[in-house]
This record gives sequence, C-alpha cells and structure tokens, in this order.
Amino acid sequence: MIERYTLPEMGAVWNETSKLNNWLQIEIAACEAWAKLGRIPKEAVNVISSKASFDVERVKEIEAEVRHDVIAFLTNVAENVGDESKYIHLGMTSSDILDTGLAMQMRDSADLILKRLDTLQEAVAEKARQYKYTLNIGRTHGVHGEPTTFGLKMALWFTEIQRNIDRLKEARQVIAFGAISGAVGNFAHLEPQVEEYVCEKLGLQPCPVSTQIIQRDRHAQFLTTLAVIGSSLEKMATEIRNLQRTEILEVEEPFAKGQKGSSAMPHKRNPMMSERVAGLSRVLRGNALAALENVSLWHERDLTHSSVERVIIPDSCILLDYMLDKFTAIVSGLVVYEDNMQRNIEHTRGLVFSQELMLALVGKGMLREDAYRLVQEHAMDSWAKGHDFQELIQQDEEINRRLTTQELAAVFSYDIYQAKVDYIFKRCGLE
Repeated sequence: MIERYTLPEMGAVWNETSKLNNWLQIEIAACEAWAKLGRIPKEAVNVISSKASFDVERVKEIEAEVRHDVIAFLTNVAENVGDESKYIHLGMTSSDILDTGLAMQMRDSADLILKRLDTLQEAVAEKARQYKYTLNIGRTHGVHGEPTTFGLKMALWFTEIQRNIDRLKEARQVIAFGAISGAVGNFAHLEPQVEEYVCEKLGLQPCPVSTQIIQRDRHAQFLTTLAVIGSSLEKMATEIRNLQRTEILEVEEPFAKGQKGSSAMPHKRNPMMSERVAGLSRVLRGNALAALENVSLWHERDLTHSSVERVIIPDSCILLDYMLDKFTAIVSGLVVYEDNMQRNIEHTRGLVFSQELMLALVGKGMLREDAYRLVQEHAMDSWAKGHDFQELIQQDEEINRRLTTQELAAVFSYDIYQAKVDYIFKRCGLE
C-alpha cells in the first residue's frame, strides 16, 4: 500500500524559520570570529549570543516597509539584541548570509535525498535477489529479443541508483561552500579568518575566491544532478508502466483495497504513481535548465538568478524527495507475475533461441552468413504461419546432419540465459 507523503524533514529545511535560523547562526559565528581577532568586545558577543533572535511575522512586517529581506531580518534581530547589535553584520554584505545560508540548506537537502536513495536502493536490491533467476523476455526496440532475468533488470537499476548516489555526494561537496567576503568578494572590510571561522563552525568550506556571490556553476551542478536522478526514476517508472500493459502484465504497481483506477471503468488498475513520477521528472529537468541559465551573471553579480532560485532550488529538493518516497513504495510493493513472464517468453514459439542455433551451426563449421540465412528462413516461416520454431528446425535435414539430438536440445534450453547471473550479481555488489 502506498502511504501518503507528509513532507517531513525536507519541508523543515526549506521553511522560513530554518532559513532565518541559518542566517542567525552565520551572523553570530561572524561576531565570534571578530571577537577572536579583537575587533569587537567578547562581552558584546556574549550579549549577542544570548539575546539574538527573530520573529518570522515581525520580519515580514518590516520587509513590507523596507522591501529588503536581509535588512528586515537584521532590524528585527537588532530590536532583540539592543546596543550590541551594532557589531552584527560587520563588514558583510547581504549575499554573505544569503548564499552561505542557501549552501547550508542545499547541503542538508542532499543528506536527506541520499537517505532516500539508500532506502530505494535497498528495496531494489531485495527485488533483485528475490527474482535473481526469474526468466523474462528481454526486449530491444520493444520487440522480443532473448530471455534475461527480472533480477538482472533490478540489478541494472541498483547500479544506476549507486551512480546517482555518487553523483549527489559529489554535488553535495561542491555546494557545501560559504562566502563571507564582502561587497565584491575582496575582503576589503573583512578578514579571511572570519570567513574561515564561520565556514568551519557551520560545516562548510570557504570559497577559494568569490565575488559578491558564490558562483552559480555550483548550484547548476547540484540541480542538474537532481534532474539526472529524476530522469533515472522516470526510466524505471516507464519500465513499470510498460510491463503493466494488459498485453504484457509482467509487473503491477501496488493497488490498495478500496483504490479506484477510473471514474468510468471500474475494472481499471492504472500505473498512476509511475506516471506521476515520470511526469514530475520533467519539472526537475526544467528547473535544471533554469539553473544553467543562472550561471552567467553581470560582472561581480546581478539579481537575475535570485528570484529564479527562490523557486527552483527548494521546489527541486522537495519534489525529488517526494518522488523518491513514492517510487520506493512502488518498488517495495511491486506485484511480479512470474507465470506471465514465462508465457511471454513462449509467445514467439521458440524464436528466442535463433541466435543460439545460428552459433551452434557456426561451431560445426558452417559459414556465419549461411547459418544466418538458414535460421532466418525458418524464423520467418514461424512468424508468418505461426509454426513452432523448434519443430521446424527438427525437420530440417541440413541442420540434423550437423547437430545431434542432444545438441539441438541444448540449443533450446534456457540455461545459458541464467548461467552468468551469479557473476553479474557479484560484480554489482549484490552477492
């Protein structure tokens, strides 16, 4: 059964209180750094640390008048701190706390998404092991090719999820940088030690060089990584959608008691959650494109990226968190119809063994082109007239002169399609 998504931890990362709390941590840490450098009294830092606070509604009230979010925040903090507030934001510019705070949110979001990916990978691994040797037809161009196993299909997903985990870990590392460097990034009114102290305390790295902002190639890498993860989910969801088609019906999304698939057709059991995941991946890709557009800004900064990021970054993090939650539930509750998988393999009446037959004839000395022609003639006859492929082969005198009864039986065995599964699983880390 698919449970409702309640926007737990991820929603908290992006709410207004968390954002302003990050800003407050940055400002207090900067004051502590200045005190260590002897620029402001330690007693003032003690007052600031004990009194500094904010009220979201009061900040909004001030912002409505001053039309500047950071000034509104600082004004409200000053109301609570008193005279010592003159030391807050010393030498800093708005983007010092905006971008450093945003880095904290993106880093924390990455950690939550990584947990989701781990959980999904575990669910996929369970299905891979459960159906390790379960034969199903491999399709190329949507047409029956040769048998494979459903476990290998899941192993493929398992390794792709691992690549996405690795990508996100790298993107997390790239985005976890802060900048407390002043109006154009040259520390004219700051000391680099302030930036270093703040970043170390907040679990970030200081940017080697910045302008007024942290450069947006970092954010673009993060959002394109989320988009790649979304595209992987779409790929997997699309596979489920295809395999749930009535003519195939090898797997099916979990369908809860009381659930309804159609307002008009009571019999419908639609892959609606997989469709939702597939559709929402397009939003992630659109957001990633906007992030790429944000990389190019005028000189030391302009404001064209800011309004875009207020939408695309929290939305992408929350959306991918939701998609992973839903798709993990789909995989965990996936209904697998093994009998239908075998039925579909047999649908082409043995044609899936055509390559093995051709290779067996080549092994007996026949030229590959001649073997291909001979096997294809029987295959096309089976396609056109609905004859059993193995029976046609058994009646061919030339083939019977080259292959014994035992050798022909081996040609039409499924064993080779499962023979290397253990090796592949070991290589994927799925022993």
